[in-house]
Amino acid sequence: MTTFLKPLAIAASLIATSALADPAAYLEVTLTIAPENREAAAAIYSEYKAPFLTTIEGAETKVLLVRDEDVQVLHGFESVDAATAYLSSDLFMQDVFVALTPYVTSEPEVRIYQAF
Repeated sequence: MTTFLKPLAIAASLIATSALADPAAYLEVTLTIAPENREAAAAIYSEYKAPFLTTIEGAETKVLLVRDEDVQVLHGFESVDAATAYLSSDLFMQDVFVALTPYVTSEPEVRIYQAF
């Protein structure tokens, strides 16, 4: 590798590594949603995934997990503070929460984890 290309290769490697790094914090929202309403809830997840990733500061990932007992949305953030801030954001409070309310049958469980 030439002297000129080596620094470029190292820089590209560092950029790729940071872009693929695991989130430093996770927000887990567990929702009890009847099986017949899960398709509608999944549509809400899909509708708000891109705005979450593009407009919420520190947002890195968002994954929908479904099992017989409940539905979980696992959000990845660059920090615990970013995860906490999302819970009071307009996107969460005025859009996502309002849209999901008709389908949720019990109080959601909300947990924030710091990842190491």
